[in-house]
Amino acid sequence: MNDTAARTTPGHDDTAPSPRRRPGAGLAVLLSAVALLFGLGPAAEADSTAGGDVHVAQTLGARELTVVLRRITGVPGPLHVDVITRAGTAAGRLTLAVVPTGVSTSAPAASASGTTVDTAVITLGSRPGTFSAVLDVTQVGPWELSLGDGRRTARIPFVVPKQTASPAETAAYAGFSGAGVLVLATVLVAVRVRRVWWTLLPAGGLVACLTVAVTGALLSSRLPLPPSQGDDVDATVDGVSDPYAYVGRQTRDYSRPPATLLLSSSTDRAGEVAELRLALSDASTGLPLDDVVVHDGALLHLLVIGPSGRLWHLHPIRTGAGEFEVPLALPEAGHYAVSTEFARRGGGVQQLRSATGIDAVPGSGARTTSGDAPAQAGTGARTVAGVDVRLTASSLVAGKAAVLTARVGETATLQPWLGMIGHLVVVGPLSPKAPVGTATQGAQVWAHAHSMGALPDGTHDMSDMSGMEGMDRMDSMSGLTSVNGDSKADETVAAYGPDVSFVYTFPAAGHYRIWIQAERDDTILTVPYLLQVADTPARNP
Repeated sequence: MNDTAARTTPGHDDTAPSPRRRPGAGLAVLLSAVALLFGLGPAAEADSTAGGDVHVAQTLGARELTVVLRRITGVPGPLHVDVITRAGTAAGRLTLAVVPTGVSTSAPAASASGTTVDTAVITLGSRPGTFSAVLDVTQVGPWELSLGDGRRTARIPFVVPKQTASPAETAAYAGFSGAGVLVLATVLVAVRVRRVWWTLLPAGGLVACLTVAVTGALLSSRLPLPPSQGDDVDATVDGVSDPYAYVGRQTRDYSRPPATLLLSSSTDRAGEVAELRLALSDASTGLPLDDVVVHDGALLHLLVIGPSGRLWHLHPIRTGAGEFEVPLALPEAGHYAVSTEFARRGGGVQQLRSATGIDAVPGSGARTTSGDAPAQAGTGARTVAGVDVRLTASSLVAGKAAVLTARVGETATLQPWLGMIGHLVVVGPLSPKAPVGTATQGAQVWAHAHSMGALPDGTHDMSDMSGMEGMDRMDSMSGLTSVNGDSKADETVAAYGPDVSFVYTFPAAGHYRIWIQAERDDTILTVPYLLQVADTPARNP
């Protein structure tokens, strides 16, 4: 026993333990407990408002662009915007601006709505690439990014999130902080006061703080997250600032009515460029749709099929609430069938066909055909834009799921487009000899399917193939591997394919026109085929 341990206090029994040793032993236990509990804290941490990058395809004039809004980590802070171009994109200048658009009960936030906060200029090069700009955002809530080429201006809505802690997390952090203070208080009392019971006061508070902290830490991983602003509810500045205070209905609790599509064209003369305007309104109220959200990498997908079978897959720019526009060259006279696909907050994904389409009359610059390669009859090999493509099908029987696999090139150099490796458009049944645009207008089936999510090594996820029969539209089955936190690979990653597979069930026998789309060498390839689907064999009684 050392000298310190052998000392005794006058008036006390030599065999009794020293009062100053007992708090020291308890302190070691308390410090160990606090260290253990602090180590458990991060596991319960959750951020309901954090999100990944936002990718939005935009057909801005003759340019097919992908605009990427990188995640914002703090406000006020920078918004990084990337514009990805493809082969054939013209060089030029784009003007960017950010404007807050949310409503708020706060006077400063409300007064800032509609006021341009920052601007920037991007100079596009003549070669495909990524061109960037940085703009400042000053508050959380709904915003718009405007992107203009001097003639047209696209307005892309987005939400600036706020990293908030749940009430349970707040209680856990406060409890741990209080426990840390009371540990020091307990040590101070134990050292300066000879009466042991005095240490019970801060020690009791320490136990209470630890109880609150542990309870909050346990509950923080089990309590439901607040509604996501911009997804589950219409975003407001106040809602984003304090999502846990929201008490209204969420979009999952109801369904907004279908939308109505009105199509107008600036010209109907073949050989000219028509400015298509699409107006989306609520079928119940008649008000313009201001709740269109990014779906499959775009606010609005526009599919146009021309008289001789050419497919346009465009992404009209949003110019205002429910208002979209896009230029479309009409190379030949005849009928152009038009279909749109978009997602509405609280209304789900909707596919609307124009009841009229576009009837182009002969003009001075019209051609007899679109000039594209005609659809190949049956599966097999063909060459499109110098790339060899081979299509195989597991079966082409009505009512039976078919696996269509297109080998695009011979190397794994395909690039994701709209978040997918491949796209499939199916129209039919129709007469193989009828003008394609006219036949498409009255076709029973107009489907838009996505690839099964090819992995970088060329394999495919086949785990979700069950239950696909009878669906006119199929979502991506596995998507792409995340390589940037919550964000998926974009067009800058050329590491997929060469096989692109789709699962689709043809609902009836007959001839179907299909178009397979994939991106390679910064170019969107569109490969048409004409397939004959056999009738379902009759079963023997």
